[in-house]
Amino acid sequence: MNKIIRTKIYVAFAFFFLFGIAEMNAQQVIEGIHYHTGQPVRVTIKNGMIENIITLDKPVGQNPVYISPGFFDNQVNGFAGVSFAFGDSDLTPEGIEKATSELWKKGVTTYLPTLTTNSIDVLTTNFKILSKAVNDQNLLGSIPGFHLEGPYINPEDGFRGAHPKQFVKLPDWNEFLKLYEASGKNILQVTLSPEMEGALDFISKCSQNGITVALGHHNADMKTITAAIDRGAKIATHLGNGAANTINRHRNPFWPQLADDRLNISIICDSFHLLPEQIRVFYKVKGVEKTIITSDVTHYAALEPGEYKTSTGETIELTKDGMLRLPAQNVLYGSASPITKGVGYVMQVTGCTLADAVQMASTNPARLYNLTDRGLLEPGKRADIVLFTLEDFQVNIQETWVKGKKVYENSK
Repeated sequence: MNKIIRTKIYVAFAFFFLFGIAEMNAQQVIEGIHYHTGQPVRVTIKNGMIENIITLDKPVGQNPVYISPGFFDNQVNGFAGVSFAFGDSDLTPEGIEKATSELWKKGVTTYLPTLTTNSIDVLTTNFKILSKAVNDQNLLGSIPGFHLEGPYINPEDGFRGAHPKQFVKLPDWNEFLKLYEASGKNILQVTLSPEMEGALDFISKCSQNGITVALGHHNADMKTITAAIDRGAKIATHLGNGAANTINRHRNPFWPQLADDRLNISIICDSFHLLPEQIRVFYKVKGVEKTIITSDVTHYAALEPGEYKTSTGETIELTKDGMLRLPAQNVLYGSASPITKGVGYVMQVTGCTLADAVQMASTNPARLYNLTDRGLLEPGKRADIVLFTLEDFQVNIQETWVKGKKVYENSK
């Protein structure tokens, strides 16, 4: 080989090698008002992780931009026209990437795609598609696993909610294992009704396998709810919803779930699913440590107001003010608002601090699923970070960072 050519190759190799090392070790710096302390801070990021946080000696200013861990939504049925639950959606790698990038714009850096009651064939197919998303480098770890809501729920109108009755069934462990395998063993949470035949044994098996069990869409009594918690149930899915419009004032599923201090709750704070006084009571009873804000958002969230047909032939309505409802049963059909709205709304109706709201939207769900690499703004955690302003209890995302990469910036 010609000596000049060989020298050029060596120089080029050295350049790219050194450039690669520099990129790998490059530090990034973000500044903002710490969501918990209220003090200006500088966050240093290295290799996708938070390396250091220092407090700055500078004034806060008139319109502070807050910095916090990214939001973690444990119940996302779909987004931006992409459904995780139905069999006729744009559920492709490109569709999942689209939904994820749109959620990043809302400050959601981690979420659980949620598959609701459907045929086992559809659930199996969708889990197989979604299983590839867990390790998709383009998604930067935003999908750590999945939430299966149903089909093992109460079939009665009201308690069933908008779940199609023809697919509701009794818990079947062997059947579930097939879904679990299809998901790549990435189902992190199962929501079921504990009063259904075989449910308590099913709960025990899930708990033994490290799968979080949630109680939802049920009409269980106190004895059954206590037994479910004894066997490992950890959370009530969207407490206050998934119930009939008319219930017994004394014997209903709400009181036992509120009364047992072992049980976490998730609540939908979109201003439609719960009244302000309900949110206040739930928050007072469970406190910031046992409350998780969720969205229950669906793929209709990004669509225009109007009537739509579901894959099972039901008519739903998206109102001009953002309510999503199933007129036939006079019940809500999931949400059209991302978790971002809930962060501001829970502050407005409970009087809790921004630190408390972020804990319920980020720290608590990460802890529930034992995802110790996220949910906090501290050294050693993933650099999943959001910067936002807060005006009249409305969270306005300015930047979103996922694993140290800026994935969204508000250009306005």
